[in-house]
Amino acid sequence: MSQPSGDVRALVEQIAKALVDEPDQVSVSQVDGDVIELKVSPNDVGKVIGAKGRVARALRALIGAAGIRLQKRFTLEILE
Repeated sequence: MSQPSGDVRALVEQIAKALVDEPDQVSVSQVDGDVIELKVSPNDVGKVIGAKGRVARALRALIGAAGIRLQKRFTLEILE
């Protein structure tokens, strides 16, 4: 059986663009192979973090599940 392939960076970018008001301001970069940095417009930071951090926690859970399939552990950092 072949290894599963996937781009976690693209997954985070697609979800973030669906959440924010200014999708053209979304920037996702992968640093050191395991750290994913998400940068959005200052007006949209609250939408990406969510009430009590629930949206950010859900994003981290999704990339954690994707990482299990790829046998890697990813970390999501939301930059302001």
